Amino acid sequence: MEVNPREIHVDVGELALTGFHADPERVSAAFERELTRLVREHGIPLAADGAVTVEALTGLPPLPAGLSARRLGQELARAVHQGLSGHGEVTR
Repeated sequence: MEVNPREIHVDVGELALTGFHADPERVSAAFERELTRLVREHGIPLAADGAVTVEALTGLPPLPAGLSARRLGQELARAVHQGLSGHGEVTR
């Protein structure tokens, strides 16, 4: 069986967070680490048939405001990955 390597590129243009008082750089670093882990382990179901461009993900679960920067980044990455897995609303 031949396996063809696939390249997955996720470009998040902007994370808009309101009501959070965490260090944005630490949130961003934790977000990137967790989203990378999730994509490596589970892929991106919306892109199963090839390249896909998503303009916005909405309808994702709310996040508690009191999270640490690390935890906020992780939970945000999980919410985004859920959106890329077909949960929530996708604008293409």
